[in-house]
Amino acid sequence: MRILALDYGSARCGCAVSDPTGILATPIDPVLRPATRKGYNRLLGVVRERGVKRVVVGLPVGLSGRDTAQTQECRDFAARLRNSLGEGIPVDLYDERFTTQIAARSGSNDTAEDSRAAAVLLEDYLARHGHEVRA
Repeated sequence: MRILALDYGSARCGCAVSDPTGILATPIDPVLRPATRKGYNRLLGVVRERGVKRVVVGLPVGLSGRDTAQTQECRDFAARLRNSLGEGIPVDLYDERFTTQIAARSGSNDTAEDSRAAAVLLEDYLARHGHEVRA
């Protein structure tokens, strides 16, 4: 099952996709301005083009585990995505604490940091839930 992870931001949305076996996570090009009609449609296009069967959206919670200013915006975005994709493609929220810092340390100049953060998020998701999504 191919999974798409999103590191949502209003200016740019980092993206990473799993291989069909649900083991490897690969960063792909970020989507610019995902809250706009054009950006949002591009995200929906990525889901279709890549044959995605589940979407994981990084949830930006504070270090204490409490909501931050961006948490509600992200929840709203995930709900919008859930409504657009329907029941056939689940949309999960997943704690993204530290993904950006880890992605920054793994720095690769040819891959956007947002998409590297999405790949870190997806790797963690697969490590914790891989057996469920491969079943």
